[in-house]
Amino acid sequence: MVCEKDPLVQKITDLYDQISTLDSLKPSKDVNMLFTQLVLTCMPPTHIDVTKLCKKVQQMRSKLIRICGEAEGLLETHFSTIVASYDNPLHHLNIFPYYTNYLKLSQLEFNILTKHCSNVPNKVAFVGSGPLPLTSIVLASFHLKTTSFHNYDIDPSAKSKALRLVSSDPDLSRRMFFHTTDIMDVTNGLKEYDVVFLAALVGMDKGEKVRVVEHLAKYMNPGAVLMLRSAHGARGFLYPVVDPCDLRGFQVLSIVHPTDEVINSVIIARKFPMPKHCSAEHPVGPMKLPNKCFDIDMLNPLLNHVNLMEELDIEDQLS
Repeated sequence: MVCEKDPLVQKITDLYDQISTLDSLKPSKDVNMLFTQLVLTCMPPTHIDVTKLCKKVQQMRSKLIRICGEAEGLLETHFSTIVASYDNPLHHLNIFPYYTNYLKLSQLEFNILTKHCSNVPNKVAFVGSGPLPLTSIVLASFHLKTTSFHNYDIDPSAKSKALRLVSSDPDLSRRMFFHTTDIMDVTNGLKEYDVVFLAALVGMDKGEKVRVVEHLAKYMNPGAVLMLRSAHGARGFLYPVVDPCDLRGFQVLSIVHPTDEVINSVIIARKFPMPKHCSAEHPVGPMKLPNKCFDIDMLNPLLNHVNLMEELDIEDQLS
């Protein structure tokens, strides 16, 4: 079992100790430096399985994920305000330091979606869009140019800041909608969406994440697609890890673990068709999949058809 004596864990713990003593997590020289070091430390492939950490390190990891979530929200708020100050905000998104990462992540998610869905989605929901909804903006601008995007966030200020970014654009202002709503309060409205994206920081621990997934399984339309962001290896110190076995009511189609600067893993799953004896009140349980479907081997990035990643395709495994 991995414990605090592991050199990588020791380095991450040291960075956590420094970050947790900061007076503020708002963007600053010290904050930016420490989080950059943390991300670079967690990026390389590693033997660590964060689900098997000892209790002390697991507790540190849980606190670190929440700190990272708070810092990420403050960073997005900071840059959303700057970008919105321009006459044409969408022309200045590259001011955000991780904009290129979002371009790559959105391209990856679009490629995965295209692989498993034959039709262009009409309506998409993005849960946890935040004040700088880059995924929705990039997908709507470059990939899904006729799709409408409904962005959900529980923070009222996130909605107002996000609206300022797209309000001056005649196309996106017509196709992008923002809701200040807890997704757990959205029921039959979820049936309207062909695809639901679940942001990595919606559900900051396993229990919270499972409750959100169960809610989506209960109310999403049968056959609709769920796109989740997870993490793999030491990147699980930055974001919650989604276990495919927790996706009750969904058939997992593919799991992708980037090994480049795109930090999040991506899971795509499809809501099961509703058998006659089931209802929205009693959704169907998970399909029994072979265990080998969840054993992900390290792939040589130079040989991978998708740049710098590992991919586990569940449909291919079952065919």
